[in-house]
Amino acid sequence: MGSTTSCCVSASPKFRRNAHSRLESDQQESDLSREETGCNLQHISDRENIDELNIEYNPSDHPKASTIFLSKSQNEVQDKRKTLFINNHGAVRRKYSSCSTIFLDENTVSRPSLKYTIRCVALAIYYHIKNRDTNVGMLLEIFDEKLHPLSKSEVPLDYNQHDPDQKQIYRFVRTLFSAAQLTAECAIVTLVYLERLLTYAEIDICPGNWKRIVLGAILLASKVWDDQAVWNVDYCQILKDITVEDMNELERQFLELLQFNINVPSSVYAKYYFDLRSLSESNNLSFPLEPLSREKAQKLEAISRLCDDKYKDIRRAARKRSASMDNLCRRRWVPAILS
Repeated sequence: MGSTTSCCVSASPKFRRNAHSRLESDQQESDLSREETGCNLQHISDRENIDELNIEYNPSDHPKASTIFLSKSQNEVQDKRKTLFINNHGAVRRKYSSCSTIFLDENTVSRPSLKYTIRCVALAIYYHIKNRDTNVGMLLEIFDEKLHPLSKSEVPLDYNQHDPDQKQIYRFVRTLFSAAQLTAECAIVTLVYLERLLTYAEIDICPGNWKRIVLGAILLASKVWDDQAVWNVDYCQILKDITVEDMNELERQFLELLQFNINVPSSVYAKYYFDLRSLSESNNLSFPLEPLSREKAQKLEAISRLCDDKYKDIRRAARKRSASMDNLCRRRWVPAILS
């Protein structure tokens, strides 16, 4: 899953609206040809041009577009760095490798750490809510906690006024991942779907809808990523007061707002992973470093030896081909010189 890109995914409403004016002149001739031939399918070159012109609007689809959460966190990160530099407090001592000791973290793009990945995703959601666009006042009913509460407790009147803190978001996400036994890769895909929803549906995440948006993204990511997906009824056992019909409707409308584009290319996944690492380092949420043990060193040496042997065979085959050409050239030219 996620290793290939699909050219059949339709562009989001913002894509079509922004690209229509620029491509209108170029598409007139192609529209005439389609009417004459009776074919109404959009040509693949038209879709590629739209992607190139609007690459900044869709970071969840394009590996070159910067993630939304990282751009929203940059201003506060700069202020934090200034405060730490002035006060000289709160700085985390970093461990550096030496000749005798090598420090490594076990968090890699293929095997991310579950605990720290959830923390980073919760921090990214926090920046989404805190630095949201105040001009976007659209609150879809399916995500409104006043209309679809997750618990039987009464929702306060000012439920959409107070921003949740990072710990509250982390506890909510951690509870779902721990109860459903989801993986760290699923957390990264959850963040991809969340930003894709905000881009496609042209909404913003706020205190009144963040729980249901995150729940819908986790529900969809678990079914796409994990081979043994968690059923909707299982989430009803985690959140006792929610019904199966509500979960089904949440999943259906979430998919419709995504235009059923659930494809996550490997390049996009890697981009979100490394941007989450950058976010953690900027907020002093570094991954734990451990000294390289003898067992890990032996495993790394064995893996490197296998790769080295593989490339040796490739280089040896290349040298054989080049040597045969040299011998062939000599055989052609030696008789000419002797004659």
